This record gives sequence, structure tokens and C-alpha cells, in this order.
Amino acid sequence: MVKPALKYKRILLKLSGETLQSRDKHLAIDPECVDIVAQQIKRVAALGVQVAIVVGGGNLFRGLSGAQRGIDRSCGDYMGMLATIMNALALQNAMEHIGLETRVQTSITMTRVAEPFILRRALRHLEKGRVLIFGGGTGNPFFSTDTASALRASEIGADALLKATKVDGIYSADPKLDPSAVRFDTITYSEALSRSLKVMDASAFSLCMENHIPIVVFDFFAQNNIERVVCGERIGTVVTA
Repeated sequence: MVKPALKYKRILLKLSGETLQSRDKHLAIDPECVDIVAQQIKRVAALGVQVAIVVGGGNLFRGLSGAQRGIDRSCGDYMGMLATIMNALALQNAMEHIGLETRVQTSITMTRVAEPFILRRALRHLEKGRVLIFGGGTGNPFFSTDTASALRASEIGADALLKATKVDGIYSADPKLDPSAVRFDTITYSEALSRSLKVMDASAFSLCMENHIPIVVFDFFAQNNIERVVCGERIGTVVTA
């Protein structure tokens, strides 16, 4: 079988924690949902793509939500970082069950369960074809996993940052609330910042702009979408210079 030509050979895939959650939200980490994600990643890795992942923790805990309920913001953000590590381990377990070799690296040192983030080691894992999962965000409070995604994508020299969502791209407004909302095929970093589009943080857009990393916002759950993205098909919205 001839493998298709790849547009993006090394990607950083940003997953929300809700991706791993049951649709009725009864299970914060649903093994069936985690397996669906793992199978999609296996298909794109089989094309020869080097895959790194940053997963959020919103299915378990959000620091900002905790702060709104009286938890100190720094404390809440650290709790959220631990939630991302739980999700990373769940995803690693699912991928290893289907034959993918993986490594979890964390920004918060916990050597019993994961490696600390070391850039040279991370690059070596990717070169060996291992799927790399980054947990713990940036390791600092007041920064989201969107920013962590842009940071890690910049550090590993990713060809693109793929933002997995439940919608088919970036719209001028929330399409669920505004039927006149228009979807962008492409948009510049500057325009995304000036419009205050909420698909990613301003710091994440800025980091990608400075390091010339295109952001592809796409529907992760549509069949074969991630493979189509890495092969260069026009899927979702591309944020670029």
C-alpha cells in the first residue's frame, strides 16, 4: 500500500479534556471515547506522521472555574494541571492497548508515572515513531493548555498545530447562536487576534505567529478528518500569516 504524500510530517494535536468524556457527561473519562480517540491517532501515525499531543483537563477540573467558586487561582490551576496528567495517562493506556508505542512527558515532575519534559528526549521519541503526550500544561498557573500547545509545538518544531474541536472550523460568531455566522477557510493570526476569536488564547495565537506555525481548526469527529488534514486537504480553518 502506497502511503499518501504528507503536508504535515510532525504535528502537535490539541485535544480538549471533554473529548474523553461520555456524551451524557456521566463519565469524566469514558473508556469508549478514549478508545475512539486512540484509534484516530493510530491511523494518522500509520501514515508516518510524527504525533505529539497536548490534552486539556476540563472534563475533570478547570482552574478558572475553581477560582469562581473561591479556590485560589494558582491552586486551582495546579489542580487543573494534574487533571491533564490523568487524561494523558488514560490516553496512553488506550493507545498502548492497540499497539502504539507512547510516552507521557509532564511539566510537573512525577517520575513514578511519567517522564519530565526534556526537549532532546521528546525529539528522540518522535524520531523513533513514538506518540508523545504532554501533560501538566506549561507547569505554570495562569496559562491554559492552548498556550501549552503553542509552546510545545514551537519547541518541537511542529509543522502545524491541529486544534481538534466539535465544529468544522472558525466562525465569525457562535454558529449555534447566530445562524448568519460565516465560516472562515483561512484567517490570519492578526485578524484572529483583532477579532478576539475564542477558539484559542491570544497568547497561543501570538506564539504560533512568532514561530510561523499554522493552526488548523477542524472537526475531529468527522470520519478521516485528521488524515485528510495532514495530507493537505482543505479541512476546517487554517490560521496563518
